[in-house]
Amino acid sequence: MRKVGIAASGLTEFSKNDLPIDTLMLSAVKSLFDESQNLSQKDIDVVITSTNDNNKYLANIISELSGISPKSAHAIESLCNSGTSGIVSAYSYVASGLADSVLVIGAEKSNNPGLVLEWDKSRGQYTHPIYWSSMFTNAHMRKYGTTLEDIAYVSAKNHRNAINNPYAFFKKEFTIDEIMKSKPLTENLRLYDCSMPCDGAAAVLVSAENTIKKFTDSPVWISGIGQKSISAGFTKNEELTSMSSVIQSASSACQMAKKTISDIDVAELHDAFGICEIIELEDLGFAPKGKGSTYVKNLYDTDDKKINPRGGLIGSGHPLGATGIAQTIEIFQQLQGKANKRQVEGAKTGLVQNMSAAATSSTVLILES
Repeated sequence: MRKVGIAASGLTEFSKNDLPIDTLMLSAVKSLFDESQNLSQKDIDVVITSTNDNNKYLANIISELSGISPKSAHAIESLCNSGTSGIVSAYSYVASGLADSVLVIGAEKSNNPGLVLEWDKSRGQYTHPIYWSSMFTNAHMRKYGTTLEDIAYVSAKNHRNAINNPYAFFKKEFTIDEIMKSKPLTENLRLYDCSMPCDGAAAVLVSAENTIKKFTDSPVWISGIGQKSISAGFTKNEELTSMSSVIQSASSACQMAKKTISDIDVAELHDAFGICEIIELEDLGFAPKGKGSTYVKNLYDTDDKKINPRGGLIGSGHPLGATGIAQTIEIFQQLQGKANKRQVEGAKTGLVQNMSAAATSSTVLILES
């Protein structure tokens, strides 16, 4: 297989706006072209769109609006896991030799389908993700003694990191006390423990080793990929204090990259809710089981930006189809040394962890400079 890397990226600000989804996508594509070296429309062999929007033929529409006539154009939908799934598809095209360069664009409107999974509603399981999050929180609190204050540190850390992210939805720090006193949604879940659905788009150019130097002097290589789907319904999780799809995806990605978690300098984790980051830190191996909250508090106290330097989903906002791509862009910029005030010094190896629906499906990517 050919060596595959990321050559360029483009982002829009995550916000609430009246722009249609094709306009959002086109804005991210324009941003990517503006930041690229020598990239023209004829260089792109495949266009992939990542979204939960119900508009049809979006990949072809974006191709036409962008002046691209690709060999293939198609959409990928996997709820919150859509963006990284699009990147994995792009990797497959390029590694196999079916394409030299693939453009992946993710976008979402805050009112798009995806927040409520009809499959779960039809079986009476829950009507909104806050309920599975609340159950994960309860389970972790019972087993490990995790407190609501422990979980508040995730939000406080990520909102503080988001201050230095010009594309973030939130641009305000929140104290532990403000988070603790925010609107209760369930008995153990408050408003500021949650990521915010919003409008936004993100795009990356995935390219082969023999072409990538045409577009950038500092490519970032995709060295490890891991994916696992367990089910559609969250009740298929073996337990609620761990996410087995995350564990299995990370194991596959590390094996492919010939890396361990101790080699990771910077990571983007899918903190749809505060408890998610704590469990993911434990499942990925950054912290021992039951010690994820201690790890987060240490990051907060030392202002260490190793985990979610752009502010995570909680600080940056969560436009579902764009999220995994935006996470990947952050690691791309970190490994290029271009993350400005968010920069983790000496970052050479990064990890992206993206998931859907209570980690019933997960993707882990390992990137290297």
